[in-house]
Amino acid sequence: MSGADETRGAVRASLAVGVATAAYGVSFGALATAAGLDLWQTCFLSLLMFTGGSQFALVGVIAAGGVAAGPSAIASSALLGSRNVIYALRMSPVIGSGWLKRLAAAHLTIDESVAVSAAQATPRAQRIGFWMTGLVVFVGWNLTTFVGALIGDLIGDVSAYGLDAAAAAAFLGLLWPRLKQLQAQAVAVVAGVGAALLTPVVAPGLPVILAASVAVVFGVTDWLGGRPGARGIHPPAPAPSPAPAPDATTGEAGP
Repeated sequence: MSGADETRGAVRASLAVGVATAAYGVSFGALATAAGLDLWQTCFLSLLMFTGGSQFALVGVIAAGGVAAGPSAIASSALLGSRNVIYALRMSPVIGSGWLKRLAAAHLTIDESVAVSAAQATPRAQRIGFWMTGLVVFVGWNLTTFVGALIGDLIGDVSAYGLDAAAAAAFLGLLWPRLKQLQAQAVAVVAGVGAALLTPVVAPGLPVILAASVAVVFGVTDWLGGRPGARGIHPPAPAPSPAPAPDATTGEAGP
């Protein structure tokens, strides 16, 4: 694939994931106002916090326990947002140096921008995927948050329109082509099943951390990966050098 094709692929993936994710901001806006936040508090939260899962965790706990649940809401959202630290380590080589660039990248380091970037094959495509996805989601998410906060009472439960499945479907589209090796398939199954089982019974954020831990364990141990030198697998020994040809005048082997 040429560089131009890879760039176009990164742009297409960025737009697809960005638009699908941004659409779900309507849901956050509606839920936040239903939980007791006013329009400007809801929009301010999306502008500064800008990490969808943590935002939903925050308003979900507040909706269940009111203002008194504020400390629990903050703790839950912080726990869920801690995954972005791992993302930042992964994205550091892609972003490059410069504190202004890194400051902007820190705000755009989210599930979607990291996923699109990691799915690209070249450094240039990875950079395009990261920045474009992050910007598309940021602009779209804040616009749809505003819309959702305005009309939340009118549209009711936005999951009835399938917006909650749009982002998940986009992620699956990115993930599917990468599940070619046995190790990647095992990570996806174990992490997905474990997170699904824990989600109803543990605090928000823990299932995500578990899924990330599964990937780390598989990567460090190279379980099912077959990396040369790991788990007793070693590269083949080099072939012996051919015997030197005999000297044409003496008939003896050369030095």
